[in-house]
Amino acid sequence: MITSLQRLAAGAGLSLLAATVAFAQTSTQGTTTQGTTAQGTTTTAPAAPAGDSVVAIVNGQALHRSDVVASAQSLPPQYRNKVDEYFPALVDRLIDITLMVDEGRKQKLQDDPEVKALVTAYEDQAIREVLLRRQLKDKLSDAALKQKYDEMTKSVKPQEELRASHILVASEAEAKDIIAQLEKGADFAKLAKEKSKDPGATNGGDLGYFSDGDMVPEFWAAADKLNKGEYTKAPVKSQFGWHVILLTDKRSKPTPTFDQVKDQLKDQITQEIIAAYLGDLHKAAKIQKFGPDGKLLPDQPAAQ
Repeated sequence: MITSLQRLAAGAGLSLLAATVAFAQTSTQGTTTQGTTAQGTTTTAPAAPAGDSVVAIVNGQALHRSDVVASAQSLPPQYRNKVDEYFPALVDRLIDITLMVDEGRKQKLQDDPEVKALVTAYEDQAIREVLLRRQLKDKLSDAALKQKYDEMTKSVKPQEELRASHILVASEAEAKDIIAQLEKGADFAKLAKEKSKDPGATNGGDLGYFSDGDMVPEFWAAADKLNKGEYTKAPVKSQFGWHVILLTDKRSKPTPTFDQVKDQLKDQITQEIIAAYLGDLHKAAKIQKFGPDGKLLPDQPAAQ
């Protein structure tokens, strides 16, 4: 009976060539454990490295635990991260892969043009990945990322942040009435809950911290003129309606910690390194570009 995991693997094509190549590289050594092959030949057990026990013998060929782990890398994370949990199904899957590879080799598919084309494509991909990995080696260490972080934080000017609450209404008259009530000592948060049409009214109109550009210009300009604890004495008009704004805090925006931006820095530096490396490759190469009609593009150098 085919397990659900085997169906999943079959649906994904068992990673086809990638699995075949990986298996071919990892399962060609060793002699076998005591048992009988499909041809009836008695076999002897292979000596496996410590912790890398034989998990199956297929037509005299030993499969080790490391082969199972390697073959699982082509599966989704929920499987490859739980090898022990799905181990029996993964062994069955590797046996299936082995049988298919053996049958394909019996049919001389390793010499088939379609297989050779796939091998070339996978080889090209592997070359690209290894080339870039070596270019990035030691350039993405924590020390290198921390140095980049320190450089960036030194050059960044402190950015002002405001925290405000507001009451949003449809007309200037309503806004003026609210300001009049505040002048008489009314509670801002209570009025916001009762009068404001903004979704944040349930929080008493609190908008949290924001920087210049986060709000419409009219709102920022009015809020930035206030001192902490002050509210606007005249309604502020924006595309959303009429605002009464209370400034509750003003501060310099906190600088993100290294851990908070580490992944972003890594992505940024990776892109910069690759872009620079590709730029160098382009400079050293002779390249001509042609249009869809096969004609040399006007800005391209003539053939030499």
